[in-house]
Amino acid sequence: MANYIRRRKFLATLGGAVSWPLAARAQQPAMPVIGFLNGASADGYAISARAFRQGLKDTGYVEGENVAIEYRWAEGQYDRLPAMATDLVRRKAANSAAMLPARAATTTIPIVFVTSLDPVQLGLVASLSRPGGNVTGVTSLNVEVGPKRLELLHELVPAVNVIGLLVNPNNANAQTLSKDLQVAARKLGLQLHVLHAGNERDFDGVFVDLVQLRAGALVIGTDAFLTSHSERLAALALRHAMPAIYQYPEFTAAGGLMSYGGSIKEAFRTVGVYTGRILKGEKPTDLPVQQITKVELIINLKTAKALGITVPLPLSGRADEVIE
Repeated sequence: MANYIRRRKFLATLGGAVSWPLAARAQQPAMPVIGFLNGASADGYAISARAFRQGLKDTGYVEGENVAIEYRWAEGQYDRLPAMATDLVRRKAANSAAMLPARAATTTIPIVFVTSLDPVQLGLVASLSRPGGNVTGVTSLNVEVGPKRLELLHELVPAVNVIGLLVNPNNANAQTLSKDLQVAARKLGLQLHVLHAGNERDFDGVFVDLVQLRAGALVIGTDAFLTSHSERLAALALRHAMPAIYQYPEFTAAGGLMSYGGSIKEAFRTVGVYTGRILKGEKPTDLPVQQITKVELIINLKTAKALGITVPLPLSGRADEVIE
């Protein structure tokens, strides 16, 4: 078994993260090592990383007992990802916060990804049912439910007719998200202003701009860098009395008002399961891309109270979780 594990290298791309087992360490010859690289930060993706480890555990792999994980975090600096992926391949343990740098780094090491985009259009797989090659993974609903976030925010604060959309211009999905939400805003009779934040220094300026634009609420776009700074964004939104919604539960856990999106915990847990199955000998080409269709609405009632917002009972009744 030890020799078999040493021969298998594995790469998992986890919604901005990639990992695969290194050659076994000398002091632990039978233990595979998974590299885990993410475009965000450890704090920003703590919930996702725990879900990934749970998926591994579900297949019999426990970090520190029979598998090791090497973590690498790009801290929102996406231009570092290709070099990180290349370095991890060279070390025979890779993890990348972006799927495409990982895919470009190797065509032989198995890759498991999480994405909210179409993996076929991205060129990652030939089809969802028959991915082919060395790549498979999980898709979740996030970019496509962006307009729904706007609708939920409008339902919560119906008197607000000017809303901001915060996107990271360095993210490839920023343009698509902006177009989709502009269409949704027009249908709702709302005025939408798109603002950019590509680094931490931009955050304070964004909220100053929101005030100047007389925006009364904020939608935060899908992005690993922004997820990394969920706590900062939640604090700024509260300080400026700005009702805000994001996709991931990290935001509401940090004091944000609402989150709505595909279940990131289920997506990362599934990737952990696929990782374990590949470690046991299955091939990526035989594992169809899983589509996670579950979405979660979380409302922070404590933050709503601090903002002077009364959450309508029909809305709170639809929530998967309320934070009090």
